[in-house]
Amino acid sequence: MTTTRKLLWAGGVLAGALLIVLGAVWIYTGASARGEVHDTITQEQITGSPDMSPTAILEGIEAAGLTGKITVPTCDIADEPVTNGTEARCFAEYMRVHALESTGGRTYSEMGRFLDADGNEVFSEDEAATTPNGRPVSNPARDLWVSQRALATGLELAYVGEQVSLFSIATGILFVIIGIGFLVMVFAGGILGNPFAKDGDAGPAPPAG
Repeated sequence: MTTTRKLLWAGGVLAGALLIVLGAVWIYTGASARGEVHDTITQEQITGSPDMSPTAILEGIEAAGLTGKITVPTCDIADEPVTNGTEARCFAEYMRVHALESTGGRTYSEMGRFLDADGNEVFSEDEAATTPNGRPVSNPARDLWVSQRALATGLELAYVGEQVSLFSIATGILFVIIGIGFLVMVFAGGILGNPFAKDGDAGPAPPAG
């Protein structure tokens, strides 16, 4: 029985130590990733335009005739530098509004691929006007939408990366707490008892009286 207790005690200590080490690794990795996200965004030197606030953006939406037709962002990044994932996602939301203002509220799939000789949007290449080298004239509004979504996706991924890093940090802290709890229970002997007690030990004598 003494050997079994010692093995259980050693296993408990090892499990607690491993949880603490694993938690520390998760915390370090999460903090490092979060710092990398912030550094990468900051070095791009992105600053919100003056209309990137829930109230200021309304003027442009109204001018484009899109009042009540598109979702107005609730965040505010007007004239503010973008330095973290949350601000990057906010900037991306306003970028989408700007793109919709330019396209009359239409998304990529709703716009014609090309322009005809009169400047009207068409979906068929056969109806499109051609450039001097014979290629169909692409729709610049559609190209704008593609560029907007490409940039916005990068900013949104920065937000996702930041959230994942925060989850990693939180998980690491949880593992450390659980590991410490394991060690406390093992050393206190509340569950496994004294691993070095002899089989014949009766334990401490009850109090007199």
